[in-house]
Amino acid sequence: MKVNALDHVNIITADLDGTCDFYAELLDLERRDAPPPLTPQTAQWMYDGAGRPILHINSLDCIRTYERDVATGPTGSIHHVALNCSGYDDVMARLNARDMDHQVNLIAAIGLRQVFTQDPNGVLLELNFFGD
Repeated sequence: MKVNALDHVNIITADLDGTCDFYAELLDLERRDAPPPLTPQTAQWMYDGAGRPILHINSLDCIRTYERDVATGPTGSIHHVALNCSGYDDVMARLNARDMDHQVNLIAAIGLRQVFTQDPNGVLLELNFFGD
């Protein structure tokens, strides 16, 4: 057995539309309805440029295959979600235009610029730009 890649991250939110808009506007992810039995009113998937549904955004009342208590807000044991990105100047312009709190970190030894920011649900994002 081997892990091939990160498949997706699931975010449960009290604001489905606002969360989807955040990811569409900041990261150019495409919003699509999740497949049945999920409904458009309770679940949206956000697709990257290669057509992969990397973020699954669910409302609080969305059905779940594995049921457990859900609390919105700061993300419990998950500290952050890291995404490999390109277009550093573009994302910085978007963050600044929205006056969004963010932090930039440079790891010169590996040519990496990291941008940390939070989504509307308190999910910490690490946007990684290698050589960009």
